[in-house]
Amino acid sequence: MNTTLMAMTNISDSSTDYKLVAPMAISFALISMVISSAILILIISTKKLHSLKNMLVCNMCVSSILFCATQCNNYIYLLFIKWDISDIACRWRGYFAYVSISAFTYSYLLQAISRLFFSLLSTRYRRLISFETHVVLILVKWMIVLLLPLPAVVTKDIYFRPGFLCWVPMKSFLHAIYTLFAYSLIPTISVAIIYITIYVRIRRGGKSACIRQNSSRRQNRDLKVLRNMMILFSIYILGGVPSALYFLTMINLFFYMSHVCITLSVAIEKVAFILLDREIRNTFKNLFCHSTSQP
Repeated sequence: MNTTLMAMTNISDSSTDYKLVAPMAISFALISMVISSAILILIISTKKLHSLKNMLVCNMCVSSILFCATQCNNYIYLLFIKWDISDIACRWRGYFAYVSISAFTYSYLLQAISRLFFSLLSTRYRRLISFETHVVLILVKWMIVLLLPLPAVVTKDIYFRPGFLCWVPMKSFLHAIYTLFAYSLIPTISVAIIYITIYVRIRRGGKSACIRQNSSRRQNRDLKVLRNMMILFSIYILGGVPSALYFLTMINLFFYMSHVCITLSVAIEKVAFILLDREIRNTFKNLFCHSTSQP
């Protein structure tokens, strides 16, 4: 969804549009950062929440905070720090913008890979669901998201343009196509394929082992976890719908909506996560009840 917006920012004629949508986008970004920080602190400070699943949740929260902070920074530079016209500084802002986008999208891919390990491969390869394996996965993910956007700084495709965000302009066609596939399409399509594979295998396995109570219980648990992850991933995808609609129709209303919906979708995704994750939800509820019951 974010890469579609990259293309759109180059179609807009001036920064006037951003003056209308930037405050709303920044507001939702700040809300997302607060909720992500709260989830992160809660998991770190609560021993019973220390699990492999929640370790990946922490990784997602860090990625969300980075993404929202980068969005805010880019809007602030665009609207208020207009004296910084350095091409080099603009390239580095573009680099970190692409890093934050990659970190966010590849966090979903990391969660999908982990769920693939737990649902389909854990009985045969126990090492895949170990703490060490997940630490390696997280480290590899961050290496990938730091290396993928390097073309933003090693080329001169990004340069300062008054009234525009520091993205790769569409006239740098090959680089623009690279951003589309590397930062968005590849991880998104991979996540969809993995979730479909898990769902089909679980349903097929459930039919062949339905007489076994333990298998049925595990199947229901896996499907519930998969359902929650697909809901959160769908919220992320829906956040990019206005961007795609503007790219297809060039209607300004979709342009305004696209900038706001990106950070709004992150905020909604974090609220939905708290509502869907019973363990996190109950911990928040207990903390709130405990704080309100104290004199």
